[in-house]
Amino acid sequence: MQDMLGEAYPAFLRSYEEEKYQALRVNALKGTAEEFLQKMPAGGLGAVAWEQNGFYYRHDDGGPAPGRHPFHEAGVYYIQEPSAMAPAAYLEAAPGEQVLDLCAAPGGKSTQIASYMQGEGILVCNEIHAARAKILSENVERMGIRNALVTNETPQRLSEVFGGYFDRILVDAPCSGEGMFRKNEEARGEWSLENVRLCADRQDGILDCADEMLRPGGRLVYSTCTFAPTENEGSIARFLARHQDYQILEVHRYDGMSDGVPAWAYYDDSAVSDSGGDHGVGVLYEHGIDMDALRHTIRLYPHLIRGEGHYLAVLQKRGDVPDGYRAFPANGLQKGIHGKEVREFWQFCQETLKIDLTADAPERLLRFGEQLYLMPKDMPSIKGLKVLRAGLHLGTLRKNRFEPSHALALALCKEEAKRSMELTDAQAKAYLGGMTLNCEGEKGWYLMTYQGYSIGWGKLAGQIMKNHYPKGLRK
Repeated sequence: MQDMLGEAYPAFLRSYEEEKYQALRVNALKGTAEEFLQKMPAGGLGAVAWEQNGFYYRHDDGGPAPGRHPFHEAGVYYIQEPSAMAPAAYLEAAPGEQVLDLCAAPGGKSTQIASYMQGEGILVCNEIHAARAKILSENVERMGIRNALVTNETPQRLSEVFGGYFDRILVDAPCSGEGMFRKNEEARGEWSLENVRLCADRQDGILDCADEMLRPGGRLVYSTCTFAPTENEGSIARFLARHQDYQILEVHRYDGMSDGVPAWAYYDDSAVSDSGGDHGVGVLYEHGIDMDALRHTIRLYPHLIRGEGHYLAVLQKRGDVPDGYRAFPANGLQKGIHGKEVREFWQFCQETLKIDLTADAPERLLRFGEQLYLMPKDMPSIKGLKVLRAGLHLGTLRKNRFEPSHALALALCKEEAKRSMELTDAQAKAYLGGMTLNCEGEKGWYLMTYQGYSIGWGKLAGQIMKNHYPKGLRK
């Protein structure tokens, strides 16, 4: 780093003696940032420049920590490192698109993408490691996302199914983690020169799979949380050498963001200089790569911005598709069943909801034994794929009744339920702890809310509100 940064190195080094910056991102699926800021206790929330719903915070006001606040349990916000908000912001996903987050756990960037999509289109969130994929699925649920397909697959397997399918792909690649040394002590212990080389090779394979899945004219955003040149400018240069139908886009930079450095694409690092293959500088020039375009990639340094170390590149695949073009996956679309075929669920909807969840596409229900899901419209077939979440989990079919899921509660707003109960601070604490509540009213299912945000289900019978907040989440 001293060699790379030169005169700036002392400032870089001093930044590691400072406290890390903490931030949260308001979930646009739950409401606006303005509404949230009116409800959040005062405490100097400053805006994150590159994310319109991102805000810095310091927990020093004596109240509950943001990770234990009822707003967190309601999915009102996601606690996310500020620099990590940049890649998904530059992806610029829009409603109705087909989008892939290829290395998605724990879910910060996936849930950020979902907020831009506003429930319209298909969002595939993939994680290769099963345990991390479960955490990803849980965060997708907490944020009330309806249009996500959560998969636990290798990039190679996904590329067999989704050739040329996606409009936009985010590759937040597994990396050596140098940019997280201030935030995460574990990242320091796991670092090695050998790991830098292994990560670079892995990134090459992941990017090649991403290319197979991106349609002509589509956008690919690559990001890491490391400073290692061979994993940043090097990975992009090698990718361009293998795939000359891409160009690096010149995008807006915010104050403190730094240019990528073309010379670092072939930085003299002993860990990678002998790795052969596409790592050599000669390969880059033989393929006529515009090395100067690497200046359009972006580096984030902790001594220049209010966040940790990151790198990102915004690429576009050359080519065009007709207006209104929609690619189809190799396995076709998933077939569902009509809502009226599931009598218990249909009765629950009539008694509890003001909306018809299947109004725009009646045959969108997917049944796995007793479990019922609402698929995103035109969801790809999941045949042969390891899937943790196929859209919105609606609930469980019991004998002659339907029990709604926690995911459904978090995906609804107060106005979509026929009955709701607004919780006070004390009641919210009791509810999140699993306590029953005294209440008068019509018997049946109630959407429990806190300051207007849905937080779970309760079922009223005999003036007792039975608590249906999941036992595994109780505080």
